[in-house]
Order: sequence, then structure tokens, then C-alpha cells
Amino acid sequence: MQDCIFCRIVRGELPSEQVYQTDAVLAFLDIAPIAPGHVLVIPKQHYATLWDVPDHLAPQLNQVLQIVGQAVLKATHASGLNVVMNNYASAGQVVPHAHWHLIPRRENDGLLQVVQEKYESNQSMREMAEGIRRAVAG
Repeated sequence: MQDCIFCRIVRGELPSEQVYQTDAVLAFLDIAPIAPGHVLVIPKQHYATLWDVPDHLAPQLNQVLQIVGQAVLKATHASGLNVVMNNYASAGQVVPHAHWHLIPRRENDGLLQVVQEKYESNQSMREMAEGIRRAVAG
């Protein structure tokens, strides 16, 4: 039995504003929202990152992300929605329990502005692609 904050929410030991659930997935409001209506979607069973979530849960998680995402858009009157998942602390994962953020967005809201970079050269881009292809192949 895990003692993480999300596992405690699933067990009913901590309060949350739940908005949707299935047997395997729970969606609830983030207590520190980036924007009003910011929802977290989690598997009820503890998995630390995306790579720990078993394949059989993917369809259920995707279905809940779609259902709740559309509901967030409707309820908040937002014009867009970010679906974000951070994996590991260096990527911003604060709670080590796999979770997806549904963040309602509006034009020019100034949130989550990402600065894109460029590869130094086409050669460096090809080398990166080749390294990833090798890693995929095992």
C-alpha cells in the first residue's frame, strides 16, 4: 500500500473535489491550479511514471482524458486545453504517482509559454534521430 498523496486521495483519507471516476481511473481538481478548472487524471493504482502504467490501462485513461477534457472545456468556456504529463522530478513531476494535467486555456492567457530551440545543424539533428532510433530498437 503506497503512502503517496494521490493514493491517500483514492483511499478517501484526504479530501478532494472529484469530478469523474471509473473502477481504475480518478479525476479531481488540482488544489494548486494553473487555471481554474485544472483537473488531474490518475490511475487509482499506484504507478510512478508513464512507463510504469500497464498497457491494459491506456484505453481507460485515454477515455477519461477525453470525457473530462471535453467537460472542462465546456464548464470553463475555455478555447483550448493542455494535456500535460511530467515524468520524474527533473521534468517537474512533484507527486511520484502517474498523473495527467488537464489545463483550460484562453487566447493570450500567458500560461505555459514554451521557448523552442533549434539544432545546431542538420547533422546534429540526424545524429539525435539516429540515437533515438537505436534506443527504440533496443
